[in-house]
Amino acid sequence: MKLETFAAGRWQQRFQYKSFEPVPVNHEWIWEDPTINTLLEQANRALGELNAFSLIVPDIDLFIQMHVVKEAQTSSRIEGTQTGIDEALMSEEQIQPEKRNDWREVRNYIDAVNTAIAELVTLPLSNRLLKQTHAILMRGVRGEYKQPGEFRVSQNWIGGSSLADASFIPPHHENVPELMGDLEKFWHNEAVTVPHLVRAAISHYQFETIHPFLDGNGRIGRLLIPLYMISHGLLAKPSLYLSDFFERNRSSYYDALMRVRTGNDLIHWIRFFLNGVAQTAAKGRDVFRQILALRTEVEQDVLGLGKRAQTARLALNLLYRKPIINAGDAEQALSVSTPTANALIKALMELGILVEVTGQQRFRSYAFDRYLRLFIS
Repeated sequence: MKLETFAAGRWQQRFQYKSFEPVPVNHEWIWEDPTINTLLEQANRALGELNAFSLIVPDIDLFIQMHVVKEAQTSSRIEGTQTGIDEALMSEEQIQPEKRNDWREVRNYIDAVNTAIAELVTLPLSNRLLKQTHAILMRGVRGEYKQPGEFRVSQNWIGGSSLADASFIPPHHENVPELMGDLEKFWHNEAVTVPHLVRAAISHYQFETIHPFLDGNGRIGRLLIPLYMISHGLLAKPSLYLSDFFERNRSSYYDALMRVRTGNDLIHWIRFFLNGVAQTAAKGRDVFRQILALRTEVEQDVLGLGKRAQTARLALNLLYRKPIINAGDAEQALSVSTPTANALIKALMELGILVEVTGQQRFRSYAFDRYLRLFIS
């Protein structure tokens, strides 16, 4: 299939609406547009630099968890949740009751990401994996009654309040299994000589167009991107997520997807996607550089704590994974007494490593603010 002559699908008349029935994607793809080759080179180079940090940074997994939290918060925000990244790091009892539904959706996403990545060790990228991940995403939240973990068996729509005023109506549910089966074959078809980043771009478009679940398609579709990259060796660690790029360019993101469906302009979408990979990988590389500089600085600072320095270094390892803690967190994670935990937190505050964020006299929480800000910018 040539990108320049691609026909995305057809509108099928139903009883009172028209659904969009996309064409299968599991076949060869070619193009003449030289811009795609240039963007592909830039994206691969940026990914290579990001992967280099994944291989050389000591204890890299300490920092990966914050990438996952950032992805969960940002991808959920695209869908309308209002949980901040600082709130995502807190326990449920610290969240105001009216915000807890949003908080649970973000925490479910974190669990879904971590579980899916762990499953890739033994389970290939597959519809089975996506269904398992979707079940975790929908657990106990607003979509829990919308067939969690199963492809839909009814018509859904995007935008508007009903099929009558929807901005886009995905394919009929009877066609979902066949279309998703075709997409799964595309992920693993070794006879197709298409670069993986182009496959990932086409896969995301196709998934969002099929919209196989009744709810959660945006989040699962965006998670599909790093899962694809990890499963095919493009990412050494789960350190790249495009939700931040999509959120900052939200209108362009949705417009690029719709341009494929309405104007067959797959080239425009692939350009947008590759540009997003390049920008996001470069930003991730810079964040790792800043993390290394900050780590050197704060570990030098805690050396002045004398006999408490070793415990303070263990506390820093806790803070890299969870940069908002309370005294109980430190006590439990470090296996120290309550007075020792409180004294350690006080010492880290005096060094400017921790700041108190609740403004309360009791049940206080403390943030590794300089580290946290690296993921908010």
